[in-house]
Amino acid sequence: MSRLDRFSRFRFIGVRDTMRVYDCDDSDQFEQLKDLVNAESLVGAKLLQTFAPDTQEEARNRGFRPV
Repeated sequence: MSRLDRFSRFRFIGVRDTMRVYDCDDSDQFEQLKDLVNAESLVGAKLLQTFAPDTQEEARNRGFRPV
């Protein structure tokens, strides 16, 4: 199971500028997210969001769409 260092306890990570949510348990989605984080410095720009509860439904409630 892969996770981003600062978000190791969260399965679903949202990117605020695109309003897309990534499932870190899906290897393809995690690779896409990891590439975005590295290329665009999303952590430093504070463009990542987690959800509580950590579910895709909660991400949808906040306006995020699945990848």
